[in-house]
Amino acid sequence: MDPVEIELPTYRVIIARGALADLGRIAASATRAHRYALVADSNVAPLYASRVRGALGEGRTTLYTVPSGEEHKTRESWSSLTDSMLADGFGRDSAVVALGGGVVGDLAGFVAATYMRGIPLIQVPTTLLAMIDASIGGKTGVDTALGKNLVGAFHHPSAVIADPDVLRTLPAEQMRAGLAEAIKHGVIADADYFEEVAGAAPDIVGGGRAAAAAIERIVVRSIAIKADVVKRDEREGGLRKTLNFGHTIGHAIELRSDYRMLHGEAVAVGMVIESRVAERLGVAEPGTSDRVRAAIERTGLPATRPADQTPDSILSATRGDKKVRSGIVEYALPARIGAMAGADRGWGVPVSDDIVLEVLR
Repeated sequence: MDPVEIELPTYRVIIARGALADLGRIAASATRAHRYALVADSNVAPLYASRVRGALGEGRTTLYTVPSGEEHKTRESWSSLTDSMLADGFGRDSAVVALGGGVVGDLAGFVAATYMRGIPLIQVPTTLLAMIDASIGGKTGVDTALGKNLVGAFHHPSAVIADPDVLRTLPAEQMRAGLAEAIKHGVIADADYFEEVAGAAPDIVGGGRAAAAAIERIVVRSIAIKADVVKRDEREGGLRKTLNFGHTIGHAIELRSDYRMLHGEAVAVGMVIESRVAERLGVAEPGTSDRVRAAIERTGLPATRPADQTPDSILSATRGDKKVRSGIVEYALPARIGAMAGADRGWGVPVSDDIVLEVLR
C-alpha cells in the first residue's frame, strides 16, 4: 500500500507498511524529545520492543514492561510507571511511546498526560482495535473497581504510527475484537463501509488471500471516520458521543466479566442490545438491530448477553458510566445503518431503566 497521512488539528496519523522502521525520524520530528520512555505489555515487548528501541536509539530509550490485560490498566500501574520514570531521571524534555493495544495506549497516554503536568506522547498501536480507534482522539485513562476509564484526561498524541505489518502476529480473537470497532464506524457514519466490513470479516479473521488488502482498506477508512468525528468535537461535547455506540452496555458487560471478555467482544454485544433499544424507543428504522446482529455474527463475535450476567447486574454497572446525566444514562443510538439519532439533543439519548431491562431480558 502507498503511505497515507491523515491530519488532525495538532498531529498526524501515519499509515504505512513498514512504518516502524521510520519511527525514529517521525518521533524526533513530532516531539523533539531528548529521551523516550517506551511502554509495552508483556505480550508485545518480546515481539517489537527491540525493533522500536533500535529505531528510537537504544541509548535514549528505556523500556517499561507492564503485565498484559485490561485488569492491569489501573492507578497502581500508572503510579508504578511514573515512579520508575522519576527514579530514572526523565524530565520534561522526554516523551512517552505507547507500543501495544488499547490498554497500553490508555495507560501510557495517562502517564504522558500527567507526568510533570504533561509530556509528548507517540502512539504505536499493535492491535487492529487500537490502530483504528483507541489510539486516535486523545482519550487516556485507567479503570477503577466501579468502571472503565473513570480516571483519565484528554491528552492528544504528537503522532500516531499505524503499521499494518504488525497485525500479522495478532491472534484471530484480537482481530475479531478490532472488527467490532470497524462495524461501529460503519453504523455511525457510512452504510457502504458497514457492508464492506461485514463482507470482508470472515476472510480477515481466517487469513484468506484477500485479507491483507481488506485490512489496509479498513485501517484507512476507520481512521478517517474516527479522525473526522474527533476534529469536529475534540472533547466529546456533542458529535463525538456517537463513537460511544455499543459502549455503555459494552463497558458494563466487560466490567461484570472481570475483563475476561475482550473489549471488542463486549462492545459487539453492546451494539446489538443498544440497537434494539433504539428500535424499542422508535428512534431507529425497523430492521436496524437485525442488520447489526448479522454483521456481528458474520465476524464471529458474540451477539447475546453472557448467560452468567443478569439484566439487573448489567444495568447496575451502567450506573457508574461517565454518560450518566441527572441520574439517567444517556446512550448513543443509531437512527439507521450509517446515521445516528439524537442530533437535536446533543447526540446523547436518555433511556429509562425499564426499557433497558426489557431489552436485556
